[in-house]
Amino acid sequence: MHKAGFVNIIGNPNVGKSTLMNAFVGEKLSIITSKAQTTRHRILGIVNGEDFQMILSDTPGIIKPAYELQESMMDFVKSAFDDADVLIYMVEIGEKELKDENFFNKITSSKIPVLLLLNKIDKSDQAQLEEQVQSWAAKVPNAEIFAISALEGFQVKEVFNRIIELLPDSPPFYPKDQLTDKPERFFVNETIREKILMHYKKEIPYAVEIDTEEFFEEENIIRMRSVIMVERDTQKGIIIGHKGSALKRVGIEARKDLEKFFGKQVHLELYVKVNKNWRNDQRQLKRFGYNQ
Repeated sequence: MHKAGFVNIIGNPNVGKSTLMNAFVGEKLSIITSKAQTTRHRILGIVNGEDFQMILSDTPGIIKPAYELQESMMDFVKSAFDDADVLIYMVEIGEKELKDENFFNKITSSKIPVLLLLNKIDKSDQAQLEEQVQSWAAKVPNAEIFAISALEGFQVKEVFNRIIELLPDSPPFYPKDQLTDKPERFFVNETIREKILMHYKKEIPYAVEIDTEEFFEEENIIRMRSVIMVERDTQKGIIIGHKGSALKRVGIEARKDLEKFFGKQVHLELYVKVNKNWRNDQRQLKRFGYNQ
């Protein structure tokens, strides 16, 4: 007997969805920073066991869209309701509601199993935790509730085992040695974008898109050429920094992470270009993989 199914993780921005998926998969597939809207795409992480295949889906945090890119991000969340065999609704201690009532209604009326994960409990005391569990049990009566710390690994294994129990009987959907549905260039782009999220402030990280134009794998080295796209000339100057120092830091840190990810030496060239208003351009969004 073999089990397989899609386990889709949804919730507000910055509640720990990417941390949880990476913990399950055992690889850093989703970038993690302290900034909201870190995840822009729907990213699949595939966990294989002898008698199961768990296909995890990390989705963008739920927001009220302000421009076309964010509309596309919310389309990824909508699609997560369509093919889920198990739905994970992730909240954090102190959170009161989902930022979109329609999505919340979909969760509470779901006919598939719902696991509500109350995350970051390491930041609470016992009284607050009990109050939060009771509150969410009343709001989402169709959900099983687990109090966890994805970062610390508390109760993560218990959630993982419960998901396996809930998966339907099915042959695997993907080859057993496959880790994700995304191509290698996607992870190059995301690694570079993570460093920009970490080191730049205000609107800069949200105006940036990465395009890896060249990816050549040789026996001992991978050679990459990536373009950092911004919307304005002033942003280009900020990304590059004084005498190129800021861009150099991004390149060095991204290269180190990519060498760990790919397990071999990496040569990374970075360039910065202005691509005006790309976040509201349907053609550009399609090119970057946002429009489904």
